[in-house]
Amino acid sequence: MHLIKKLKRFIGDMDKLSLFLTIALFGFGLFSIVSASTREAVNNMDKSVYYYFGRQIVILGLCTFVYIFLLFIPISKYKAWNYRFIKAIFVIVLGLNLYMVLGGTGTRGANNWIKIPGIGFQLQPGEFAKPILLISISLMLEAAAKYFRNKKVSHTAGIALFMGIGLILPILIVFQKDLGTASINLAIFASVFLAAPFTNKEKLKTVGICCLAGLIGIGGLIAIGKSPFTETQGSRLTSFWDPCDISKRNDEGYQICNAYIAINLGGLTGVGIGKSTQKYSYIPEPHTDMIFSIISEENGFIVGAIIIIAYMVLIGRLLSLSSKASTVSGKYICLGTATYIFAHIFLNLGGLFGLIPLTGVPLPFLSYGGSFALMLTVMLAVTQRVHVDTIRSYENN
Repeated sequence: MHLIKKLKRFIGDMDKLSLFLTIALFGFGLFSIVSASTREAVNNMDKSVYYYFGRQIVILGLCTFVYIFLLFIPISKYKAWNYRFIKAIFVIVLGLNLYMVLGGTGTRGANNWIKIPGIGFQLQPGEFAKPILLISISLMLEAAAKYFRNKKVSHTAGIALFMGIGLILPILIVFQKDLGTASINLAIFASVFLAAPFTNKEKLKTVGICCLAGLIGIGGLIAIGKSPFTETQGSRLTSFWDPCDISKRNDEGYQICNAYIAINLGGLTGVGIGKSTQKYSYIPEPHTDMIFSIISEENGFIVGAIIIIAYMVLIGRLLSLSSKASTVSGKYICLGTATYIFAHIFLNLGGLFGLIPLTGVPLPFLSYGGSFALMLTVMLAVTQRVHVDTIRSYENN
């Protein structure tokens, strides 16, 4: 009875809106994968039409276990462990991403995947960087809060250490030629940096130094005859504007142009679930990065708009949780998670709609994938735990 009472109290302390949106979006994405992956599973993989659906169920089962496990670990435990566990994970993720720079595998020129033999799954270390980067810099800012708020001492050494910890992973991912994942890691770090208790002068000076270093780095690569972009990335930089032009639509503008066709065919209410035509050899891997175009074709503009509204509500809720967090680290964790989800949506849908170049990043909750779904779950679980800790801190005061 005591355990049941404790469980009821825990559920009562959780943020119901973010939990509901998480379950609803993951559930909708799961069933959207069934339809979107049909051609890929049958024609390309010679598997059942439910091949990717079954694999995603396994992934979401693991995500559920991880979510529940992390919910029962208070954020204060990270400090009680003297940060050793977090440091160890950071070093492991750092090592994996360094390995990817030296000898990873991937597609379209990017070295960003580790293939696990025997089970057919792949891991993307760049995805693992997102939650450990966010948690590490959030805990660092909490540990050094008094130091950074003291205006009588120089913060140069502290900011240099903060920037080194925050930028090492995005830089390694850049060298993997995975600019989409690197951009999201950088966006997470940038959101926490801008909200950090540094003075405006310190922030401007730091940004200026980083921009100068970046320009020198790019200039150095060009000087020795190396491009900072792969051939595919370079073509996407020039093709996203007017992708259906006759000179582009069968080459670099192919994916975007066919996504336009899919969205246009869907109209207001869609052609019907399972009746997409664009998923048949027109849009490559429609169950991953381009899944929104198939959802729009089959379900129409109304459902697509509801999904975008759900995203906006979830991001707004996470920002609200950030403003109410009872700890410094909790504030930054919620802010970084909101930035993470927004950056994925912006890069995915911005590329799909031809507003920015395609980057190949998945769409939160909807795209097929293991590493991304698992890391998204980790961040949402930790954010939910921040809210539970905040509620209980108010109750104890």
